[in-house]
Formats: sequence, structure tokens, C-alpha cells
Amino acid sequence: MFVPRTTREKVLAKLRKKVESRTPVLISSAASGLVARMLEEAGADCVNTFHGARLRANGMGTMAMLWPIVNANEQVFKNTQEDVLPAMKGDAFVCMCINANDPLRDMWGFLEQIKSLGVISVSNIGPSVSYIDRDSEIFKVLRKCGITIENEVEMLKIAKQELNMVTIGVAFTEEDSLQMIEEAKPDLFCYHAGTTKGGRKGYDSGETIEGTAERTKIVHDKCKKIMPELICIAHGAAMETPEDAQYMLDHASCEGIWTGSSTERLPIEKAVFEAGKKFAALRYTK
Repeated sequence: MFVPRTTREKVLAKLRKKVESRTPVLISSAASGLVARMLEEAGADCVNTFHGARLRANGMGTMAMLWPIVNANEQVFKNTQEDVLPAMKGDAFVCMCINANDPLRDMWGFLEQIKSLGVISVSNIGPSVSYIDRDSEIFKVLRKCGITIENEVEMLKIAKQELNMVTIGVAFTEEDSLQMIEEAKPDLFCYHAGTTKGGRKGYDSGETIEGTAERTKIVHDKCKKIMPELICIAHGAAMETPEDAQYMLDHASCEGIWTGSSTERLPIEKAVFEAGKKFAALRYTK
């Protein structure tokens, strides 16, 4: 098995060409080689790996990644190396989402390891401090012990400026988003609007797709004032279906979309359940 290699320059040239032709960029998460292969063949530009995707594939909600169930960086590294990369043909690039606040890893060395696998891109969402409400006690405790958004920003800066990798910044709040754009200047940015609703484990806050698009647009517009060339990607909350994603493309000031549950958990739940029900309903005819 030989993992396809690419470069930052080739990836960005392809993405810029899509943006200029007004063809949406598609980033999709995968926890298995089969899903990764299907997403690449379906036309995804980037297959994204992170330990929350594996938890999601095992029936948990993505936000279960916030609980210390496993070593996030160890799991995503192994999952990417053993499951996802061997399935890829090279039409899509792979972005590994990592925990930049891991106190047991030197981020310089870890990023070099990641790049050596054939992974040309990294993101800060594995998990991100930006998930945590700033006015919560846990946020204050985390910050006091050195788990900060600044570490995520620094990781993105090193990956882009020193290791020539493609960086995808992710944040859940306007404040974190603007800080990330100003300081890390990622190649792509995703304002994460919240956990995707739908299915057995999706969280429905009651927000409409119109509300999700409006919140996303406000952040994206402010980010682009700082960095006009930024490629903005929409994700999460009420964006559950292709029709929802179309609304985001038309109203959220973005150049593409990021799917997680929408192209992994939700279709797997539906397809496996429906196939299983049909087989379970079989009866003898003689």
C-alpha cells in the first residue's frame, strides 16, 4: 500500500480554482476507510479525520469527544494511518483534526509525524477549547491550567508557516473566530454553528436553518474583512440535509460546506436500519 502524496501548493490551487468558478468546496469527515473512499468518489475535496468521528461511528454523539474517553491524538493518528489513508486514491486531500492542548506531545514533532504519513492538512478541532462556554467555570479552570485557544492558534501557525501545510481553522464563537483569523491566518476557516441535529444522537437546539445561516454569515463577513482571501466553510446546527446545505451556500457567505453527521452518521443509520428491517422481515415461502 502506498499513500498518495500531495503538496500545499497543489491543494490550494485546486481549491482556489473551485472558488473562482463558484463551485462549492466540500469537506467531509470519515472514521472508516469505506466511508472515506465513498466520500472521495462522491466528490469531496477533503476527507477530514478526528477522534470524534470514530466515537460518532460507534453510536455516540460527536460531542462525546469532550469527555476523556480516549487519547484524542493517539486515536486520530492511528485511525487516519490505518483506516482512512489506505483507502484514499488521491483525489481528495486528508486533514487531521488534532488536540493542540495535549500536554504530553510536542506539537512541532507531532505535526512532522502527521505530515510524514502523507497528511498535508491539519485543523484544531480535535477537540477545541472553543467548544466550551467562556462564562462557564470549566472554561476558567481549563484556562488556568494552560488549556487555551492560543495553543490552537500557535499550532495552526506552525503548521502553515513552518511546515508548509494547509490549515483549517475552526471556532464556535465570534470572538474565537476573529482571534484565529487575525493571529493564525488559516487557509480555510469553518465557523462551527453547533452539533448537527437529526438521527439518534443529533442535538436539536430548535434553531432553524435560517438562524444557522444568519449566525454563520455574521462571523464569516467579519473574518473576511480581516482576511479577504479566506475560504470560509459552513457547518453544523440546523444544516442536516443537502437542501439545508444549499440554503447555507446561498445565505451564509461561504465558499463551501463541511459535513460530518450529514454524510456519515445519518445516512449510515438510515441505510443499515432499512436494509436490516428488510432482511428481518423475510419469511419462508415454502
